[in-house]
Amino acid sequence: MTSSSDDARSTFKFLTRLLIPASVLACASVLAAVAYGNDDRSPRFVEKIPNGYRDWKLVSVAREDAPLDDIRAILGNDIAIKAYREGRLPFPDGAIIARLAWGFEASEENNQTFGRTQSYVAGAPKNGVQFMIKDSRKYAATGGWGYGHFNEGKSADATVLQTCFACHQAIESRDFVFTKYSH
Repeated sequence: MTSSSDDARSTFKFLTRLLIPASVLACASVLAAVAYGNDDRSPRFVEKIPNGYRDWKLVSVAREDAPLDDIRAILGNDIAIKAYREGRLPFPDGAIIARLAWGFEASEENNQTFGRTQSYVAGAPKNGVQFMIKDSRKYAATGGWGYGHFNEGKSADATVLQTCFACHQAIESRDFVFTKYSH
């Protein structure tokens, strides 16, 4: 017959063998969720302006009518430019696309030279700067892209940012990217 202390040790050993692996597995799951953006604490949007974006290469230019009424330069980091040039879809993780916009204004000086209104130039910055950052794990819920919109260096609020993916969903076949590469 076993003593009650032997039964207690046996029960303790059994529980230890059961609970330690379960605890390790639970901790690993939480850490993976945080690391891969599957957790409510992970960012849902781009939270910081990427360094050096003004030095990136030009992807294309665009003109938007009212209500935005702006002209735009679309820039890409080296990873995005390589993917554009190779026609690679989906874009690889690490690709970043930036959109800068300015008011669309007639150039009085140029038009005087030409003798008629025909020249338009970029005016004051308009509609902030926007980014798409490809990270298929972190932003899995939004097609692998994180969206950011900054006005004077400050992020737009979540209400504005939540509209980004809704528009980009219409072009899922192009990996959610509107702008095509201009050769």
